[in-house]
Amino acid sequence: MVNELYSTEEVAERLGLHVRTVRAYVRDGRLRAVRIGKQYRIPREDLEAFIGAPVEEPAAVRRQRYVDASSVVEIDVVSPETAHRISTMLTAVRSEPGDPPLRTETVYDEERARMKVIIVGGLADTRKLLDCLQVVLES
Repeated sequence: MVNELYSTEEVAERLGLHVRTVRAYVRDGRLRAVRIGKQYRIPREDLEAFIGAPVEEPAAVRRQRYVDASSVVEIDVVSPETAHRISTMLTAVRSEPGDPPLRTETVYDEERARMKVIIVGGLADTRKLLDCLQVVLES
């Protein structure tokens, strides 16, 4: 659908100007506008006359849906060697091409022998990583 009236903010963004500059053009009469309530609206024809070219509507933004999972795994009574193995395994696992990136973070508290693993990524990659983590912990 073609937008027939533009706000001063929309005109400023399209022309790469500051909003105050567009408002000054309107107040000076260089750019015709209609006052609706407390705001100015610039008709399409007047904007085209001002810039000397047809106004093109921006292309619709296509977005792809991603689903991310955030997981926090706390592991008690874990040795430093096992914690190191888990950290190494987490850095080796990669997400599938085209999937959202897989992000991992590990924290090991030697005094308490506790490890925390934080995983953020796509559902399939997170599941794969959790399965690998379970295998390492069961071995």
